[in-house]
Amino acid sequence: MQDIVVVVVSVNLLVSLIFRTYTGIVRYTSMADIGRISCLSLISAVIYYYVNVAALYYSKENMFPLSVIAINFFISTFFLLSYRLFVKWAFRYYARYGTMNKTKAVIYNAGHSGLMVREAINNDIEGNIKVCAFLDDKLTRTGKRLEGLPICSTSKSSLERLVKQEKIKLLIVAEEALESWQLNNLVDTCISLNIRVQKVLPVNKWINAGWSSSQLQDIKIEDLLDRSVISINNEQVSREAKGKAILVTGAAGSIGSELVRQLIKLSPSVIILCDKAESPLHELEVDIMELSPTVPIVPYIADICDRTRMQQLFEVYEPTVVYHAAAYKHVPMMEKNPSVAVLNNVLGTKILAELAVEFNVEKFVMVSTDKAVNPTNVMGASKRIAEIFTQSYNHHVNRQFKKTGPVFGNPPTRFITTRFGNVLGSNGSVIPRFKQQLEKGGPLTVTHPEITRYFMTIPEACQLVLEAGAMGQGGEIFVFDMGKPVRIAELAHKMIRMSGKEPGKDIQVVYTGLRPGEKLYEELLNNAENTVSTYHEKIMIARVREYDFVEVNNNIDKLIAAARKHYITPTVTLMKQLVPEFISKNSAYEQLDKDKIKL
Repeated sequence: MQDIVVVVVSVNLLVSLIFRTYTGIVRYTSMADIGRISCLSLISAVIYYYVNVAALYYSKENMFPLSVIAINFFISTFFLLSYRLFVKWAFRYYARYGTMNKTKAVIYNAGHSGLMVREAINNDIEGNIKVCAFLDDKLTRTGKRLEGLPICSTSKSSLERLVKQEKIKLLIVAEEALESWQLNNLVDTCISLNIRVQKVLPVNKWINAGWSSSQLQDIKIEDLLDRSVISINNEQVSREAKGKAILVTGAAGSIGSELVRQLIKLSPSVIILCDKAESPLHELEVDIMELSPTVPIVPYIADICDRTRMQQLFEVYEPTVVYHAAAYKHVPMMEKNPSVAVLNNVLGTKILAELAVEFNVEKFVMVSTDKAVNPTNVMGASKRIAEIFTQSYNHHVNRQFKKTGPVFGNPPTRFITTRFGNVLGSNGSVIPRFKQQLEKGGPLTVTHPEITRYFMTIPEACQLVLEAGAMGQGGEIFVFDMGKPVRIAELAHKMIRMSGKEPGKDIQVVYTGLRPGEKLYEELLNNAENTVSTYHEKIMIARVREYDFVEVNNNIDKLIAAARKHYITPTVTLMKQLVPEFISKNSAYEQLDKDKIKL
């Protein structure tokens, strides 16, 4: 008897050490654990059989009869598995019913990702979420059950029923490739039913580290962009940048920094990061060095209005392509400081354009704005004047090229303009401001109930700039389909509801009145302009009025002279002469338009 006990204990200990069944967390027992336990029992039975054969051979003693081995195999396997499954069930029961104040949720996606998220939430004992159902658009899945939970459709009636019967408060989006229009519909339906919507990070980003509530993130307003994202995949873009020295002005800004991040992937010989903001430029340099340590970058602190400093840049680094994103862009601020707007946006552009021609730059791509169309403010007018200068200068240098022939064997610089609307998440834009106001508990400030704006994402804006640089032959103003304009008031209400609050009750929306120079809606094309299509259905070229360069240059010189002296009224008056369609709105300069306005 003592020998039998020693053999049984030794065999079980040895096999347990080999299969390490003791290392698993019992409540997380999986099919792999069940397989290991079954193998353990089977190998133990085989060892008992051979021990019994040896015992019969040497001592003629039947130590482990076959019937005992078989009974031991089934009983030990049953108890080992039953114990684990009972503990697993007990923990799951506690997780599901043990806490009354858990947030009841549904998971959008009845596929593999959704199932993984549900399992992770159920195994999170300390979590405060209880999954009650799955949602899915696929008809082959709706009406069935998954892991004991119903799979419902995404219709409003289906969600209303879940709210009524299950008291659903949260929808978790576990679908990684969800179209913006689908997400928009889902969010709008949930907002109307007071259901909070959150998305989970891709499974491969948290599966190894384990689940935690931090894997759930609120839906960003950028995710709800109400149009198909414009994707650019043009080999010419890569050819235009590869192996070339590229200058990006305003490199530390929202557009400039994203331009640099996209350009760095195209293997240029060097990128010169030009900006006058020291700290943001340093941060960008550190980020780019981590992102791509092989591409040389040059942080260059300079004011684009400083011709001597900028000339030094062109002499030393000899850029082949210039992306000009440096500009003052805040409408109310520039309305109060028109001379500074002219010096930075007009003089800075003029200096860069002239240096580009002098140093044989291949392409000069300027970032403009929809506020340059029928401008009602100083900022928009200053950008329109910059457009007029670069476009007329492009025609001028081409005519000179035809007369005098190539300079040093090089064709003239090609000037290209891109014009687009507001950028989601850019510095000082409405989305970050609303987020800050939400964090403070409100109110959210909107200038007018009917004000609308076009929106695009920063990566899209930069893709357009790069595409324009590759596509443009000189003198074009590129615009593109911005989708439908967004009412800012609706945006504010949606952001409040997406944060789980109620507009007018938890957080107020306050209308402050139009700011100086601000208009209710923006345009991408002047009324007198038309467009021609390009090879990309979403990108167009604006047909605009052509200007005589000599006349434009003289008038701009007068404008810059007035701006240097910081004469406010003469500066704005000269701007209006250069841009006849510039009619001020809600501004101190409205009196200068009396002759233009027809009653």
